Amino acid sequence: MALASPPHAIAELRRWLERTESHGRMATDSVVPFGVPEIDGHLPKGGLARGHLHEIVEGGTESHAASFALIAYASSWIKCHHPDVFLAAILNAQLMGFYAPAQLVRDARDHGVEVRPVDINRSAWDCTLEPIDGSKCAVRLGFRMVKGLAEKEAERIVHVRSTRPFASVEELWRRASVSVGTLQDIARADGFHGLGLSRREAAWAIKSLRDEALPLFAAADDRDNQLRPEANEPAVALVPMTLGREVVEDYRTKGLSLRAHPLQFLRQSLQQRGYKPCSALHGTRISIAGLVLVRQMPGSAKGVMFITLEDETSNANLIVWPSVFEENRRTILGASMLGCRGKLQNASDVIHLVVEQIVDLTNELKRVSGLDGQFPLQAGRGDEAKYGGGGLDSWEAKQPVQTPRDIYIPDLHIDTLKVKARNFR
Repeated sequence: MALASPPHAIAELRRWLERTESHGRMATDSVVPFGVPEIDGHLPKGGLARGHLHEIVEGGTESHAASFALIAYASSWIKCHHPDVFLAAILNAQLMGFYAPAQLVRDARDHGVEVRPVDINRSAWDCTLEPIDGSKCAVRLGFRMVKGLAEKEAERIVHVRSTRPFASVEELWRRASVSVGTLQDIARADGFHGLGLSRREAAWAIKSLRDEALPLFAAADDRDNQLRPEANEPAVALVPMTLGREVVEDYRTKGLSLRAHPLQFLRQSLQQRGYKPCSALHGTRISIAGLVLVRQMPGSAKGVMFITLEDETSNANLIVWPSVFEENRRTILGASMLGCRGKLQNASDVIHLVVEQIVDLTNELKRVSGLDGQFPLQAGRGDEAKYGGGGLDSWEAKQPVQTPRDIYIPDLHIDTLKVKARNFR
């Protein structure tokens, strides 16, 4: 039996069958009725015989599985043989993927990929490849990584730069006619380091600019084809940022840092408190600490939560049983950095830490920069605590929300009260 059904209708039909069978609602049904909006119009009147339905669903499932297998194989092949291409592509496709850009970049660097920072004279909007030698390429982070920067402004900078590179912040401001806000976004992301300017030096140079140049100076520069500063200010020696503060600003403006991992600055303190690196998962019981990458509680896991931690050495997979989760719900769902102690479990060469004790170490991250502020850690798309899990399927009817005035409770309505008379005879 063949039906001219679009792929999305077959997908909805498959989900509907899985859900109804999992709840035991179709164990005895021989005919599948209407009632699914996405499927209406694609099935015969009165429904489908159950055997025919299974044929359609199994065919759609096999097609979906084959497509997914091809995508998974192609992605794995590219990541294995061309990790530089894979990194540039997945960064340009954000917010696609399971992990945040910081983890993608860190994994690529662990596999030998050179990653270069945002640069005002070299970056495009997208992340690009820069040849090194032979078939190898370095990945240049694009302007898309800079938080708050508009694509239109970045494209204007790239277009004007094609004639000749910029030599100063003021030249960029004059030639590209970008706003001061755009310059500040690039400066915060350390995009002027190629001009020999640190974050603070670039921010200081931008302080003297405004959104529009003074007409008299602009006309004189256009006439003489040269750039004159509007004011000659004396050189100022600014206090350089500490490395920890630079890392914090990298995370705040780009969501990642190529300088160092935040936990490098805390390792000595963590070691004194008994926390081992994630790369040293040996023994029976161990304590580790790390940044929270992913928190997931699949519906089929019966309340078990899976957490992935990261430090400067590696990643660690945690298993949190329902009893431990309920005792530490607020800590687990709200912390950016966790300290955990538990028992190691090795299954098929995959090591998990079964958590017995858990501590919120988020405040430790404040020590990285020396500032009294939260560390700007970006969560990955796979973190259900930040992005939420799956909701209702599209075919499921949403339950209407009842307003208080529409709630009917018989015992509380005066018009339904019945007073029994007491008749004394």
